[in-house]
Amino acid sequence: MSATAAKAELAVQAAQAAAVSRGYWAGVWKRLRRDPMAIGCAAVLLVMLAVILLAPWIAPYDPTQGSMMRRLRPMGTPGYPLGTDELGRDMVTRLIYGGRLSWFMGIVPVALAFVVGGTLGVLAGYAGGRLNMLIMRTTDVFYAFPSVLLAVAISGALGAGITNAILSLTLVFVPPIIRVAETVTTGVRNLDFVDAARASGASAFTVVRVHVLGNVLGPIFVYATSLISVCMILASGLSFLGLGTRPPDAEWGLMLNTLRTAIYSQPWVAVLPGVCIFVTSICFNLLSDGLRQAMDVKA
Repeated sequence: MSATAAKAELAVQAAQAAAVSRGYWAGVWKRLRRDPMAIGCAAVLLVMLAVILLAPWIAPYDPTQGSMMRRLRPMGTPGYPLGTDELGRDMVTRLIYGGRLSWFMGIVPVALAFVVGGTLGVLAGYAGGRLNMLIMRTTDVFYAFPSVLLAVAISGALGAGITNAILSLTLVFVPPIIRVAETVTTGVRNLDFVDAARASGASAFTVVRVHVLGNVLGPIFVYATSLISVCMILASGLSFLGLGTRPPDAEWGLMLNTLRTAIYSQPWVAVLPGVCIFVTSICFNLLSDGLRQAMDVKA
């Protein structure tokens, strides 16, 4: 076969692979659109994201400025539709700005764990042998502790603060992502097209990058999105315990902590941060379920 014919054949194969990839993602989008619950949750999350990103232009007041003369005003107070907190700060403003830190502390640790855990899991699943044993047995050590206690212990050892809270949450979520990545990679590494790529002389890096990652990133990503709601709840719990965000910053978990003494005098105002956490977590969970079903080619 001439060099020109070989190049033409490679070009045709590349075009066919691209068409298959486009067809797959088109099918994912088509199946996802049929799930009204997932689309509705995605719409809610997009609206919430837009609101918290536009906080400086949308929020009616300064999130850290208040007045003791108007503390714990009830919902429906003129100028303060959701009332005020224990320091007289507007709850609408605090909830909007609090969403920024809550979303940040819910997404960033999962994203970091996705990169670190996904890399280690794919490496363990493809390499196998002693490397697999080393990575997976080290991962098992973290499973000896409940995730909540592990996050609290690491944050307590490192000290309070957003950076340390993100680091502790990342360490909590790396092991489960490693396990998922190792499992799906182990199932893919011995398939015919991977064996054919090895037989053709492709390097291990090329085989993993071209043939393995495309088949394992989807399941790992879907699993990671399901952890965002858990991470957000854990981050709020750390802030509630004083191990995450610190006053006067606004964060939903911290707001629950500072408003807990007002639960008897203004219960509706006190539970608003919890409602925000609940709605956001439910939406992320339902969206993750919708993505999982849409990416299942058997669906």
